[in-house]
Amino acid sequence: IGHTQPRRIAARTVAARVAEELATPVGAAVGYKVRFSDHTSADAYIKVMTDGILLAETQHDRYLDHYDTLIIDEAHERSLNIDFLLGYLKQLLPKRPDLKLIITSATIDPQRFAKHFDGAPVIEVSGRTYPVEMRYRPLLAEDEDGRDRDMQQAILDAVDELGRIDRGDILIFLSGEREIRATAEALRKHHPPHTEILPLYARLSAAEQNKVFQSHSGRRIVLATNVAETSLTVPGIRFVIDTGLARISRYSHRAKVQRLPVEPISQASANQRAGRCGRVSAGICVRLYAEEDYRNRPAFTAPEIQRSNLAAVILQMEVLGLGEVESFPFIDPPDPRLIKDGYQTLVELGAVDDNLSPVGVVKARRLLPVGRDLAKLPVEEADLLMLKQT
Repeated sequence: IGHTQPRRIAARTVAARVAEELATPVGAAVGYKVRFSDHTSADAYIKVMTDGILLAETQHDRYLDHYDTLIIDEAHERSLNIDFLLGYLKQLLPKRPDLKLIITSATIDPQRFAKHFDGAPVIEVSGRTYPVEMRYRPLLAEDEDGRDRDMQQAILDAVDELGRIDRGDILIFLSGEREIRATAEALRKHHPPHTEILPLYARLSAAEQNKVFQSHSGRRIVLATNVAETSLTVPGIRFVIDTGLARISRYSHRAKVQRLPVEPISQASANQRAGRCGRVSAGICVRLYAEEDYRNRPAFTAPEIQRSNLAAVILQMEVLGLGEVESFPFIDPPDPRLIKDGYQTLVELGAVDDNLSPVGVVKARRLLPVGRDLAKLPVEEADLLMLKQT
């Protein structure tokens, strides 16, 4: 059984939890594999891994014969790797009718995925949750001079409000590492009594990340990016403070710039965040934006394939042998203008040949030696643009 997770920290924690349930050490019957770390054995029958690991395995195991069941978890995140896997598996299932595929998510659009897989059945499993009270505290003028609160002051006010209710643990969602550091410093100066303040984001070491799972006395405030939204469950959370923001990568094919702006999250993401405090008892979620603002937000976050520079995507597809991006069965195909822009970038880099003959007839594109060398480098879309400029 192969079980994929979008992030390394989630792969580790899910494997540890499943191993605990089965009363076996991690690496025996249950193992995990992430980049630079393989904790599996020949006897393991459950393998938790990042979706990138499974995608890489398709290069030497085209039919994924090593697995009889695949679970693609957190599919709603719609990262490039998840969309690659879903398209690849759609092509593979007719060739391997014995392969069992399960796609899971708490905020998935089930009918869209079922339609993509030719009317696959939809099964709803209700987990045990407690009621969550929603409180909206938008950044409105609070003082006599009519000055607006900034986000940090709004967070401090929310922490004080929740502290008057209960001494339970608080999870605060922020948009990035810089915001987490600034808010942690503000909370330490604010000095809530007997309170431990812990950051949680992807670049932390495994030891630092694991602190949020260790037992503690007193109150704890965890400052997290959207890594705590669905990838893992921080134990013991009674309250959530949601800024309603996240850093979302977007590419402009006109400006040729890949940006990482801070944007309002979708309704699905907001619901996921609120649900973090309904796991152990009734909770309270304080949203630092208006209820009308929430209702006007899109239902789901746009998939990454529709907001990325496709040069690196096309390059990866060529190396993995996934075929032409135009004909690949993505759930949500990318804009043709982005496809054209991606190929143009790769042609200018000398990574692929031009797809036009001298008389203007379209011909098959070929991956050139420069492209194969580029594909070996751990470069992202923005790095390809920098290479192009230099």
